Formats: sequence, C-alpha cells, structure tokens
Amino acid sequence: MEHELVYLTEQNVRDLLPMPVSIELMQTAFERLASGEALNQPRRRLILPTGSLLHYMAASDGQHYGAKIYATHPKHGAHFLFLLYRAADAQPLAIIEANHLGQIRTGAASGLATKLMAREDASVLAIIGSGFQARTQLEAMRAVRAIRETRVWSRNPERRAAFAVENSARATDTAEEAVRGADIVVTATYSKEPVIAAEWIAPGTHINAMGSNQANRREIPAELVDRAEIIAVDSMEQARLESGDLLLAFEEKDWNSPRIVELKDIVAGSLQGRRDPTGITLFKSIGLAVEDVIAAAFVYERASKAGIGSAIPHS
Repeated sequence: MEHELVYLTEQNVRDLLPMPVSIELMQTAFERLASGEALNQPRRRLILPTGSLLHYMAASDGQHYGAKIYATHPKHGAHFLFLLYRAADAQPLAIIEANHLGQIRTGAASGLATKLMAREDASVLAIIGSGFQARTQLEAMRAVRAIRETRVWSRNPERRAAFAVENSARATDTAEEAVRGADIVVTATYSKEPVIAAEWIAPGTHINAMGSNQANRREIPAELVDRAEIIAVDSMEQARLESGDLLLAFEEKDWNSPRIVELKDIVAGSLQGRRDPTGITLFKSIGLAVEDVIAAAFVYERASKAGIGSAIPHS
C-alpha cells in the first residue's frame, strides 16, 4: 500500500511544538545520545561563489531519522526544510518547513542546559540580541526558572525597544547595563566579535552562547571562557569544527580539560551541571541534527493524529 508523504508548514510547527514539550524532547534526545541509541552527524556546508550556502546535517533518534537542509544568502535570507524518514524501513514520512522548528529546538536546548546548570534561584535574565532566535531563548528561560526581571540589548534601538514591549522586558542603553547583575545571560547575535566583557559577569552566572556556529565568529571573549568552571557543548565533535567561541579561546590541550563536557553527560547524570554556587557555567550551543529529528518526529506524529498536513503524491 502506498504510504502518504506529508508536507507540514511553519504554522503547523508553531501550533504543534510548544516550548515546555520541546525542552522535554531535548532531554530525551540527549539521553538517547548518552545511551548510544541516537546517532548524530555534524553539519557540512557547500559554499557557492554567489555567496549562497547550502547547510546540511543528519541524525537518528532511534525510531526516526532524517536531515535538515537549509539554503542561506547574507542578503536574501534563509530557507529551512527537514526531511523525516522512518528508521525501520527507510519510508519517507514528511517534508517539514523548518525555520521555526530550528528556532524552537534551539531555545529548548538552552532551556535544558539552563535547567541543569543555572542556580536554582536565578531570576534576572539578560539577553543580548533581539532577533528571531532571541524570542524562543526568552521563552525557554521563563519555562525553567522563575524569571522576575528580563533585560534586553541589541545594536538596533528600535528593534530592542519593540522586543522589550512585546516580551515584557526592559530595553537597556548598553550591553553592560543588561548583563551586570544578571543571573542568566543569553547571547543570540550574528556578531563576529564578543558582545559582552568578562568583567561584567558576576560569580554564579550561567551563560548560554548560541549565536555563533562558525569557527571564525564568537560572541564571548576568551577571558570569559577562561573563567568558566564548567563549559558544556552539545557535541564535542561538532564544537571542534564550528565553535568559534571556544576555538578562538582554546589551545589544543584545553579540549582535554575536565571542565569542558558534553551536555548528554550532564543529562545522563554522570557529570554535574553546577558544582559551586559561585562558579560561572557556560553552555556553548551549536545545534545538532538529532534535536531537529526528535522535534520533527513529534510534530509529524501530532499532525498525523490530528489529520493535519498536505499529502504529497509519491510512489
């Protein structure tokens, strides 16, 4: 019998993938990575002379597997798709528009890291950046900690003011004003150079650095990386290829330091996410295909039960 291949839109994804569930899904994904049930391959990039790029990354979460493919151009934006297959028989299941899939799962991964690494009483949040990714970062932080104050700074005064109004936050005039005294700091920018200074960060702060996934870009300075008691990465293999925040701060020997760990080992309980209430913890997020797989599979299963999605004829 011919199986129905389904096309799901950005709106479908937004409707079917709430943040609290997404954080639970990320926990499951990293548990499966820790147990060996899930498989992940690092992102690769095809760079064209026109400035266009094709990015592709693949993974399996056990029952499903697939690939996220996205095309970007610095002047013309980005277009994301996820291709979902059934692991048991390689049956194609869905083509899913994936701009928001990536946005939600990226926020959820930071939420998971914050749940495991930030102080329990963390309540003041600073976000550097006010773009597409900043919104789900904020949503995830509020899902895992009782945030009583949110501050935001970005280079564009109008955008940060609008972000503050839309998200019950306070826009600040400088990045330093946003960060000083914050318990949790999120960097969600496209900057090539550090957007915060090490001396602004108080003892006991947790930092989610998620804006850079290229070897020559960083949002946080080497001095802050040096101060961190624990640095968690979503994948050591991928971090060594793409994490400019660490690659530009580390010498080769630093990659063997016990203070740099994989998030899956904290999730599995073999390592602590926070050892000292005054220590600085850092989650360097790059984004893994396994995060997309588990989120895409959840969206697909919910859509199937609800009869949502457009059928695509195939043989």
